[in-house]
Amino acid sequence: MLRITFLGTGGTLPTINRNPSAIFINREGETMLFDCGEGTQQQMMRAKTGMKISSIFITHFHADHFLGIPGLIQTMSFNGRTEPLDIYGPTRTNQMVKLMIELGYYKQGFEITAHELEDEEVVDRGDYTIKAVATDHGVPSLGYVLEEKNRSGRFNKQRAIELGVPVGHMFAKLQKGEPVTVDGRVIKPSQVMGHYRPGRKVVYSGDTRPCDSIARESIGADLLIHDGTLADELSDWAIETKHSTTAEAAQLAKKANVLQLVLTHFSSRYSDNAEPLLHDAQSIFENTILAEELMEIEIQLRDK
Repeated sequence: MLRITFLGTGGTLPTINRNPSAIFINREGETMLFDCGEGTQQQMMRAKTGMKISSIFITHFHADHFLGIPGLIQTMSFNGRTEPLDIYGPTRTNQMVKLMIELGYYKQGFEITAHELEDEEVVDRGDYTIKAVATDHGVPSLGYVLEEKNRSGRFNKQRAIELGVPVGHMFAKLQKGEPVTVDGRVIKPSQVMGHYRPGRKVVYSGDTRPCDSIARESIGADLLIHDGTLADELSDWAIETKHSTTAEAAQLAKKANVLQLVLTHFSSRYSDNAEPLLHDAQSIFENTILAEELMEIEIQLRDK
């Protein structure tokens, strides 16, 4: 399972309909947050995600992307959490976590560890990784790439039997990539195993201008979640504020050949009518949707 829940989809200011940025990801039972704007913990309650997250990944230190962390930690403390929490982010993450702990008047019953990430630094989680990539937002900022490692190909049981491999432990060895010997003949895994199958890949840009780092990392992604703050008619304002228009995000998605584009971080000027945002993007990249509060997307495994 790889499920993404959008807890906050607004840009800069909360509105009646949209909270500041926050994305909850559940991968095979391990849960984490990407950004944690004001009100995130209430959205977690509404979405029934639970609060046993292992990590928080912050894209940058504008208030709408991290101010929900102190309240979330306080609630975790009141609920008796003992498991450690890792907080990742760009430069000054150590300073932010240190000040947050020093200024907090709650009893902290668990360890919080800060991790400052650099461009292209990888957090290895065993069968998947989370890679930080530098973005273009005028302050130190990161996007993140969650990518599962390749899975082994499908085991051809009938072919193995035809080659004389007895059913049992030799099947298991071949599936693990180990050769076996049958009547003096070496049977290689490549003779009975299909091609490697790709893992799933999700890219989150955070707030940014369209940039080469996100474009490069998005190639072939199952899902690209990209800054879509403004409609194309306000492209000058997007350039000045270091954000992206939905058309620019769509152009990047098309070039990178992603399977799906989800736009988020919408300016409050579109609170009553977000249709211009969607129109601009879909005219370039059809498989585009606008993120909505508490919207869920589940990414399926692919055979190719």
